[in-house]
Amino acid sequence: MRVETRNTKQSLAFETGMLARQANASILAIQGDSRVLVTVTVSKEERKGIDFLPLVVDYQEMSFAVGRIPGGFIKREGRPSDQEILTARFIDRPIRPLIPKGFFNEIQIIATVLSGDPSNNPDVMAINAASAALHISEVPFKGPLAGVRVGFIDGSFVINPPLDHQDGSDMDIIVVGTEDAIVMVEGEAKELPEDTVVRALDFAHSEIKKICQAQDELREKAGKEKMPFHAYGPDDAMYEKVKAFAGEKLEQIMLGAYAKQDRHARTDALRAETLEHFADDAEDISLGVNACFSQLEKEIVRALVLGKGRRVDGRNVDEIRPI
Repeated sequence: MRVETRNTKQSLAFETGMLARQANASILAIQGDSRVLVTVTVSKEERKGIDFLPLVVDYQEMSFAVGRIPGGFIKREGRPSDQEILTARFIDRPIRPLIPKGFFNEIQIIATVLSGDPSNNPDVMAINAASAALHISEVPFKGPLAGVRVGFIDGSFVINPPLDHQDGSDMDIIVVGTEDAIVMVEGEAKELPEDTVVRALDFAHSEIKKICQAQDELREKAGKEKMPFHAYGPDDAMYEKVKAFAGEKLEQIMLGAYAKQDRHARTDALRAETLEHFADDAEDISLGVNACFSQLEKEIVRALVLGKGRRVDGRNVDEIRPI
């Protein structure tokens, strides 16, 4: 099965059904002479006693992808490079929030670069292939999402500029998003005006939509039924109890001028105190009260930043920490 999209530079194709057929889903992304294979495997049973998503992402740039054999006495592929680790994290970050809370089955995503050419960087291809693989798999996924690299060369925006052109670009950012919104931006630029960066994001999002539409088309042709799961989140009644007990104390911790380690230690101590206080009120302490405390922590930090203009260490939003 194959679908193809066309952006301003060259086509990006997704193929499935030929390679890694024992995986829950697999996608071969093709752009120019670059090929990236992404597989998704998922356990049939959920992992008990956890309140987080057990997702593992690996990214491998094989030496044979560029026609090279590792030098030295050992000819096998070694440990992942720093760039491979960073790319794996880059794939993980936008995907993790789009898998619903309450899905505790172990998931493994492996992206393997089979072939690479200088004009098509495989890192962005990997995030697109990972999204496509999740989209057609049994894993519940609020996607699809897609990513593009944006350059700014001679006053014009360029989607996925070749490697030999990136040195002359005033911007090198990777934008990842769904059809509705941008979910992640990463990169650097040479002190460009803010409106130029905003236009770059809009330009990137227009291309992201095309790639997402291709993934939707692929799901219609080859998608599997999604696995059932129990939606998970803080209980409203328990949340109000936790907020009444720990809300004011937690806000004072977030406003205090503490070092990061000290603030984390104080937060952990308050969390433990809260768990002990409500030990008789919740059937599953690790999931019930913990979830409420984490939600309370997020809401307090958000309210401080947006409502009071204060950061978690007590600084104003425009105040620079002394170095």
